[in-house]
Amino acid sequence: MGTSEGAAAGRGRFIAFEGGEGTGKSTQARLLATRLGALLTREPGGTGLGERIRHLVLDNDVDPVAERTEALLFAAARAQHVAEVIQPVLDSGRHVVTDRFLHSSVAYQGYGRGLPAGEIADLSRWATAGLVPDLVVLLEVAPAVAATRLDRPLDRLEATGGRFHDRVQAGFRELAAGDPVGWVVLDGDQDVDALAATIEAVVRERLDVT
Repeated sequence: MGTSEGAAAGRGRFIAFEGGEGTGKSTQARLLATRLGALLTREPGGTGLGERIRHLVLDNDVDPVAERTEALLFAAARAQHVAEVIQPVLDSGRHVVTDRFLHSSVAYQGYGRGLPAGEIADLSRWATAGLVPDLVVLLEVAPAVAATRLDRPLDRLEATGGRFHDRVQAGFRELAAGDPVGWVVLDGDQDVDALAATIEAVVRERLDVT
């Protein structure tokens, strides 16, 4: 739920988009936010501090970051994101749609980097003060399809080897399988507008959003 104690009356709903590179999650997050009149945000980022951390962990023109350092930096950006943006907006009654949230850390730094996934999850939940999404939308596409969509310079994580991304994808699938009520898994390789309509319908039904 949107808080560790569930969504209070009048509280906005919190939807996170997850998935690997080139799945279309950023596009679909933007479309859903527009349809719901929600705040659109992203991770790492969403705040001034978060965007600076994004540069440190993703850009290729900065010094290499150790794996545990990477996990801690993502958690720090997330803590600021929740405190400064997400929680206040939810408390105001407005919905929030985010392009990535804590499950990306579990998938990338846990399954992908090989750090203890349970410890990464605990770190992220501590950073968010227990805030988790009301619904996670996981988009999947075949690797060949994803590759055709990444027609730009790749960031540090995107440029990591194929086996790394296979582990990340497996991690997302395992997380989704473990919480079928809190997750919806959809094929990202379909018409953009048709997929957006499906996502909107699922969100409105599951979260009773009008």
